[in-house]
Amino acid sequence: MPLPPGPHTVESLLRVIEARDAELVLLKLMNEKLRLQLARRIREQYGASSERFDDGQRTLIEAAPLPAELTPLPKVVPAPAANAPALDRSLPAHLPREELVHRVPATHAHHDSAGQACGCSACGGRLRRIGADVSEQLEFVPARFKVIRHVRPKLACVKCQTIFQAEAPSRPIVRGIAGPAFMAHVTVSKYCDHIPLYRQSRINARSGVHIDRSTLARWVGRGEKLLDPLLAALGRYVLAAEKLHADDTPVPVLSPGKGKTKEGRLWVYVRDDRPAASEDAPAAWFRYSPDREGRHPRKHLEKFRGVLQADGYGGWLRLYQQGQAIEAACWAHARRPWWDLYVSTGRGEDSVAAQALRRIKALYAIEEDIRGQPPDVRRAHRQARAGPLLQEYHDWLTGMVGRVSRKSDLAKAIAYSLTRWQALTRYRDDGRIEIDNSAAERSLRGIALGRSNYLFMGSDAGGDRAAAMYSLVETAKLNGLDPEAYLRAVFERIAEHRVDRVHELLPWNIGRAQPLPQRQAA
Repeated sequence: MPLPPGPHTVESLLRVIEARDAELVLLKLMNEKLRLQLARRIREQYGASSERFDDGQRTLIEAAPLPAELTPLPKVVPAPAANAPALDRSLPAHLPREELVHRVPATHAHHDSAGQACGCSACGGRLRRIGADVSEQLEFVPARFKVIRHVRPKLACVKCQTIFQAEAPSRPIVRGIAGPAFMAHVTVSKYCDHIPLYRQSRINARSGVHIDRSTLARWVGRGEKLLDPLLAALGRYVLAAEKLHADDTPVPVLSPGKGKTKEGRLWVYVRDDRPAASEDAPAAWFRYSPDREGRHPRKHLEKFRGVLQADGYGGWLRLYQQGQAIEAACWAHARRPWWDLYVSTGRGEDSVAAQALRRIKALYAIEEDIRGQPPDVRRAHRQARAGPLLQEYHDWLTGMVGRVSRKSDLAKAIAYSLTRWQALTRYRDDGRIEIDNSAAERSLRGIALGRSNYLFMGSDAGGDRAAAMYSLVETAKLNGLDPEAYLRAVFERIAEHRVDRVHELLPWNIGRAQPLPQRQAA
């Protein structure tokens, strides 16, 4: 603020100082806001970095001591990660072995029982075996195509001249040349390994098999139509759950006639109660919509009744208001604004954001102790241990409200939790509910990887096709199956399988009837 003209008094100078102080505060707030927006933009464009909070000092929020009536819980040991030092690194036993014996130079002065020369090259004596060193080397045999010729001989009776011939075997595509294994390979390569069809066409051409991308696309489309009854059965199974995880992600879709893309959405609904000791099979059901209007998830979930665990998207609100679903909010989303603030302020250990992160970290520590326990046990531990921490956190947030600017990002982080407090704390009193919505977010990771490998989906029909294939691929992965082996078994059977028994082809059923290769820890 410039100094006013004329003689300056003490009062006028004080007013100038006050105005400049107010302007400085405003500029600091603006700078903080722009830094936070830049951090978010970088994360959206280049991918999120790890949000692991390593507390530099001993956490100030200690979990409440275990009440006498609650016995210590046995630890649920998860499968080791692939980079864990205790993981067995030996080569898998199921791989075929080819043995190569490397012999030392020997003379023909002596021969063993197999006729091999075993004369000592130093003194002429006889060499005898005293042991061997064995080492293994992993080798790769390139994938290869083969052609199966179906021969159906015609037989005629020499007496009555009746002609007999075996029925033609069923094919996934009527009169199509693609076999079940090849269709499964194309599908998994596209929707699990994120290899676009034009790249697959080039890869096949290196083996001398020239199949145009448009032909591969038609095969994928015909395969999706063949799988429609199975996908309907999968959807019915998912919607019959008492609790669902839900989320969505944008996908670019070509807009016909405009020469540009629009933003479609892929929605996922996950049924996975294994953390609450349920033996029900996990499943993921994807749906596509050309936009993000709330009518789409309402239509998807019109037959669902139960707890819906999701983010703060407003499209879920109508489901909660009509009593169709019970809202369970996600603590990972409530934590994320604090993490953004923590990063944008230089990761200060004494900052308000760091204090909030410590409090939330204490809640997650309790979840690690009770993961895999029955709902009633989880509820009892949460009420006794997380209950006091939640109340302290709520009091701390409430006390901060009047001390920060209402337009600051700090106020927005506080408001996100306080406005959803009832939904955020519902998990405390219901052992079926998880603390966050990570189950749905994990199912969307493959789509995020795929977006970096293709420019867009060709049409809304392509979006529906992607939702169908992602459903089967992700559900197979959730059940520990190799997605390609699972789809190969499905394509071999589904053309002649009875529609009223299509549930037998769901991953947890087909894997029980016919053992399929299991996926290794990754």
